[in-house]
Amino acid sequence: MGKSTIIPFGPQHPVLPEPLHLDLVVEDETVIDCIPQIGFVHRGLEKLVETRDYNQFIYVAERICGICAMGHSLGYAETVESLMGVEVPKRGEYLRVIWHELSRIHSHLLWLGLAADAFGFESMFMHCWRLRERILDIFEKTTGGRVILSVVAVGGVVRDIDSAVLLEIENVLDGIKGDYEKIVKTLLSDTSIKNRTVGVGHISNEDAISLSMVGPFARASNVNYDVRMFGKGAYGDLSDFEPILDAQGDCYARIKVRCLEVIQSIDIIKELISKIPQGDIITKVKGSPADGAQAANVLEQPRGECYYYARGNGSKYLERMRMRTPTSQNLAGMTVALKGCDLADVNMIILTIDPCISCTER
Repeated sequence: MGKSTIIPFGPQHPVLPEPLHLDLVVEDETVIDCIPQIGFVHRGLEKLVETRDYNQFIYVAERICGICAMGHSLGYAETVESLMGVEVPKRGEYLRVIWHELSRIHSHLLWLGLAADAFGFESMFMHCWRLRERILDIFEKTTGGRVILSVVAVGGVVRDIDSAVLLEIENVLDGIKGDYEKIVKTLLSDTSIKNRTVGVGHISNEDAISLSMVGPFARASNVNYDVRMFGKGAYGDLSDFEPILDAQGDCYARIKVRCLEVIQSIDIIKELISKIPQGDIITKVKGSPADGAQAANVLEQPRGECYYYARGNGSKYLERMRMRTPTSQNLAGMTVALKGCDLADVNMIILTIDPCISCTER
């Protein structure tokens, strides 16, 4: 057995979109252990519930992470609504899910572009981000923001989308879908991609379940779990929803699952646009959460299940707000996927897991 060496990976590394720091224990060119170092971008955001009232904190929540901003504001709002017994108007629920699924497309396209860049596919990186820009243009037209949307409020949403713009969104998505399917076909059939990803970073279905993995990372190991299955809000009005699964559990499977989820999100948005009801978009909320009232909520972020917990104290300031983000759930799976891999494959395995360090450390 060779002598082991500890190699620091990150927090600054050309292939990492965020400051992830790992200590890799290697023998020769093989990774035998991986120790994550957490806290590089910790900002203490959960503590701010003590100085920002429950309406103001929604703007803090969506700044946990820019890419997941819509999901965090939605997850937080749903938790406080549950805490206070607030019912959101149906049209407000539909608009929330439309923006949330657009956010999922935006997140996956951003990830796919970064993955293509890591492979050396510069033109594919440009094509993915070109399509992502069209999603950001929709955000800008409907909310005024491109990444941080600030459109969700406790009780509903603060902006409506008229029928003409909804039709325009549908047409844009049809255009994106055609271009995107060509990109995915090229990516998934490329021999060099398969050589670098098939069988690399494998995690079995049993390990994925025992490690409590979530999101596309888990579904690529055939874990049939997606919070959208439970039909909360507008998701309950979908004619059919089945999580996208793959049984291989390697880097290629994780790429494939995310690629197909973009097409699934486009179909979800189009169905909701065809069914969206007329009516109010927000319920006026008065009062404060009761002293000792507690609520929990789960939401399917682009990277997986995010858990929210809130506790009131009778004032407009929450006693406690807690988020458990998907990447913090998936760190254990990431360390397992890295054990036994070649040192050259570390960056590819990490990218296919799509870690969000900003969410994890808050």
